[in-house]
Amino acid sequence: MIRLVLVAQEPFNAEPPRSALISSYVTPVDFFYKRNHGPIPLVDDIDRYYVSIRGLIENPKDLFMKDVRMLPKYDVTATLQCAGNRRTAMSKSRTVRGVGWDISALGNGLFLISIFCSRITSSKADELSSAKPIPLFSEFLSAIWGGVKLADVLELVGIPKYTSVTKSGGKHVEFVSIDKCKEEKGGPYKASIPLSQATNPDADVLLAYEMNGEPLNRDHGYPLRVVVPGVIGARSVKWLDAINIIAEECQGFFMQKDYKMFPPSVNWDNINWDSRRPLMDFPVQCAICSLEDVDVIKPGKVKISGYAVSGGGRGIERVDVSVDGGKNWLEASKYQQTGMQYIADGMNSDKWAWVLFEVVVDVLLNTQIVAKAADSAANVQPENVETIWNLRGVLNNSWHRVHVRVGHSNM
Repeated sequence: MIRLVLVAQEPFNAEPPRSALISSYVTPVDFFYKRNHGPIPLVDDIDRYYVSIRGLIENPKDLFMKDVRMLPKYDVTATLQCAGNRRTAMSKSRTVRGVGWDISALGNGLFLISIFCSRITSSKADELSSAKPIPLFSEFLSAIWGGVKLADVLELVGIPKYTSVTKSGGKHVEFVSIDKCKEEKGGPYKASIPLSQATNPDADVLLAYEMNGEPLNRDHGYPLRVVVPGVIGARSVKWLDAINIIAEECQGFFMQKDYKMFPPSVNWDNINWDSRRPLMDFPVQCAICSLEDVDVIKPGKVKISGYAVSGGGRGIERVDVSVDGGKNWLEASKYQQTGMQYIADGMNSDKWAWVLFEVVVDVLLNTQIVAKAADSAANVQPENVETIWNLRGVLNNSWHRVHVRVGHSNM
């Protein structure tokens, strides 16, 4: 049985081994990573549960689950990625602060991964995450999320689709969680997105109550969570408690004092959080999952496989693999459905989801194997991590490199 790789004990954070990450295109619930800023909350009275919608609107409303289920249901296949994915590799250049994720801090499905703080209200029996090894999870996985579009929900309080500002001056939608976290001084986790994104049906922002056809479980936001495709996981708030229509961006800790991108020249002595905007779309990214960072293989043909993804709904145009450290390149085949070639931005492609890639190469000598991707907007991964190093270790999308040593069998 595959077990999680423990990244942090308290709060519990864990990811799957990379070899298991791409075992299927849509990630099983038991294979999803876990990212928390505290214990997991318990909502045990679903009949009394509701989400309050307030702020700069004319028709405030309390939204019960029965109200949610009366709206049209949508299934969206999407990948959420933690902004700290591949942080460990960045820390090898210079020390960074944050959870030490390897390359598995993402996932693909109809219910996306998230990275939020949480609160526990039950006994120690509920501390299933930290007591013993549990099924595989990943912080970069794909799933099928089932729920209602936020654009439909906002129409219930008088905000038409494709609205960028309400009559009262609301320009952002803030999501507030049930859970509490120390970074908010005991207050709830919260984040926001622009109103123009929230009211655009094509942005596929969901209030999700299902993951892969099953009700959400506690770990992933039961009974209701936000899924914001194409954006770092920190904006897809779990255990939704309130939706506020506000004039400015959310002022919560994880919007204003974290998850921002700084240049390599900024350190903890000269940092100015107000000088940067909160991270939203994640950049083009790919990684090799079929080999460890340092691996021993037999000489001959080797299948190199992994994932590639880009934020903002941008497709993957190309994945290149080199078996000589980046001097020469081969283009890998790409797919989302087994046996069917993936075409970036094609009619049959899942625009919010990752792409799996593979290529068979000959490896006869010790070498460095490298992978890099380009998306449909011609964005490419940077060659070196040093050029994008930042003190929080976020958005490491440099070329992914593995070192292989060729060994000979005694058979």
